[in-house]
Amino acid sequence: MAYTRKDVSRLTAGERRRFVGAVLELKRRGEYDEFVLTHIEHFAPDGESGLRAAHMTPSFLPWHRLFLLRFEEALQRIDPAVTLPYWDWTKNRGATGTPWTEGLLGGNGRRSDRQVTTGPFARREGWILGVNVTDTDYLTRDLGRSHDPITLPTARDVAWAMEDPVYDTAPWDSTSPRGFRNRIEGWGRGAGQASWRNHNRVHRWIGGTMLGAASVNDPAFWLHHAYVDLLWTRWQRRHRGARYLPARPPEPRDSQYGRIVARGEPLPPWNSTPADVEDVAEIYVYA
Repeated sequence: MAYTRKDVSRLTAGERRRFVGAVLELKRRGEYDEFVLTHIEHFAPDGESGLRAAHMTPSFLPWHRLFLLRFEEALQRIDPAVTLPYWDWTKNRGATGTPWTEGLLGGNGRRSDRQVTTGPFARREGWILGVNVTDTDYLTRDLGRSHDPITLPTARDVAWAMEDPVYDTAPWDSTSPRGFRNRIEGWGRGAGQASWRNHNRVHRWIGGTMLGAASVNDPAFWLHHAYVDLLWTRWQRRHRGARYLPARPPEPRDSQYGRIVARGEPLPPWNSTPADVEDVAEIYVYA
């Protein structure tokens, strides 16, 4: 029987405590950092050679769907009642309130060094970053980007992505001119704020630890990506005939040969394919 992922703003106090408790326990066991490493290992931008699985690629959505499922399974080994909540950033748009509360994700970073000092993921509470650490080992945030303010994506931004009936198009990277995948992932043309849409813009809005391949170090990552996954399910319902593209791997003479995952190919580091996770209604649903 499918379980339900809920809007984080509708969690009960008990559900919030159980979710946070499971994440903290996963961190204590050392398993959380393995998820950070997995994301780093498969974060390959356009300019690098080799396979791109997690970003700037058609498999952005199915790769993260599997990633969230594996994380959720790990949480449920600790507490079977826990499911991933999602944060609808088109509605909960402030730097205070849900999900930036003391009992959930904690708040913004302090002005001096952007260190998060409130909530369960503050360093003093034991949330110490052990992966991809440079100068600091604590969680940082700069909600709204104080030095050059930006806003979160709006419902109109999401609608612009949802209206595209094609999943993805050549050249299958951050420059793809059409396709739901690139519109929702958020690689735009131009410079500055115009080049960050939807998913990407949220990472920029949170700032700090959420910038870059090690963004999983901030538990906000999971709530954000659960909402992106929800948007994919809505797009699938709206465009029922649409499927993941490309259906077949590029030819050897194609510049994307060996660099992207086709619909029937495995998504590293797992054996599942994009086709395997296009329909997850028997596993979970969104409320």
